[in-house]
Amino acid sequence: MKIGILILAAFALAVELSAQETNSPAPLKIGAANATNFYDKEMIVTGRVVQVTIRPSVTFLNLDKKYPASPFEVVIFHGKSSFYGDANALKGKSIEIRGKIKNYHDKPEMVLDSTNQLTVLGVTNLSLLLYPPAASTSGIQAVPPPTNAPPAAPATNSIPEIM
Repeated sequence: MKIGILILAAFALAVELSAQETNSPAPLKIGAANATNFYDKEMIVTGRVVQVTIRPSVTFLNLDKKYPASPFEVVIFHGKSSFYGDANALKGKSIEIRGKIKNYHDKPEMVLDSTNQLTVLGVTNLSLLLYPPAASTSGIQAVPPPTNAPPAAPATNSIPEIM
């Protein structure tokens, strides 16, 4: 009987600890100008992309003001993120970015590791924004592959090769 009570108590404690982990509060939503108050915290930062700077290995999105006066910067390292597409398409758009705010040279920034961190406000399909439909006579629009996708298989000739 005592063993049954101990097992029941241990099970109840495990369920309580599990519930505490999943019931953690959602990150707070703040404006880009308030980000300096939340270093090393998971937050949702909102702002308008006013400047996009693309370098060979990194892309910067400056929110609300152009560099160096920008109160917040989104950093996208090429090849280390699932973000693909034309970052210039985000210019002028209001966005939310979710993640940990870092202090880089006394300025707040967030590194974009995944496209799920980025929400373009007022846009329901991010891929349509990043890959606008091309004019097509067939009426079918193709979304281009990511820039680091493996090359397509070479076309094969339908006539078998004779050796």
